[in-house]
Amino acid sequence: MPTLEHNALVEMFREHPALAPRLLATLLHVEVPPHASVAVVESSLDQLIPVEFRADLVLELRDAKGKLVLAIVLEVQRDVDPDKKFSWPAYVAVVRARKRCDAIVLVVAPDAGVAAWAAERIDLGLGRGTVTPLVLGPAVVPEITDPADAVKETELAVLSAVAHGNGPSGLTVIQAALAALGRLDQAHAMVYFQVIWNGLREPMRQALEELVMERQIEGEATFPPSLQRLIDRCKLEGIREGELKGMREGKLEGKRDTLLRLLARAGIVLTEDESARIQACTDIATLDRWIENVLEAKAATEVLS
Repeated sequence: MPTLEHNALVEMFREHPALAPRLLATLLHVEVPPHASVAVVESSLDQLIPVEFRADLVLELRDAKGKLVLAIVLEVQRDVDPDKKFSWPAYVAVVRARKRCDAIVLVVAPDAGVAAWAAERIDLGLGRGTVTPLVLGPAVVPEITDPADAVKETELAVLSAVAHGNGPSGLTVIQAALAALGRLDQAHAMVYFQVIWNGLREPMRQALEELVMERQIEGEATFPPSLQRLIDRCKLEGIREGELKGMREGKLEGKRDTLLRLLARAGIVLTEDESARIQACTDIATLDRWIENVLEAKAATEVLS
């Protein structure tokens, strides 16, 4: 079951698709092809392969003439999962064959151990072919300690706090990230703060709480007032479902779009009532089941069963 931290990091790249190629170039020193646009496409890679092969996000880079120059399969990985060593090569092969362009896997792994594991070269068999995922982990994500830099690169500052929040410079990195969050709308600031907070171990949580209390006693503003209230709420009650409504709706819309694309590709025509039923569905598990049903269905009634 994907966690809040997992989903929030995926949504970060969904809402800022240009972030992935930019980090590939600046942090991983990859020669990204010249491109004029970056777009999110459906993450269900192909209706002809098992449904479990569904990536977190797929991004397409196109040049000024609209030609597809690179596909990025993005995965957020917070734990070691041996199954990924089999699914990641499948992602690359399916996207490359379907899109007729270069394809890579980009893994976002905030934990150093998971990042090292994810970066291992995957042998496809007898040493005759390999796939090597590109990984954004603590080794390449910089420690952003200057609040001014964090404001300019808010998403990178969040990644920095998640990757380095428990390290020697953790408190400084966290303060810089939180200063940047003070400039976001409350819903996004709440989600990003909870992602950072949940990744902190108890000593760092306590250090942050003590710093906030010390600044309050001294009458100094640690963070913008709106963010200070947000921190207090997170410490007391954690994130509430209402704060995630916007990001959750974005995920639901993506699922609905994938389902409609697959139905159209399968030649299945929907009635007005069936279309309305899909648009009204707010349960991700149900949408996932309908997506799976398309693979064997010949009529809409079989899909929406």
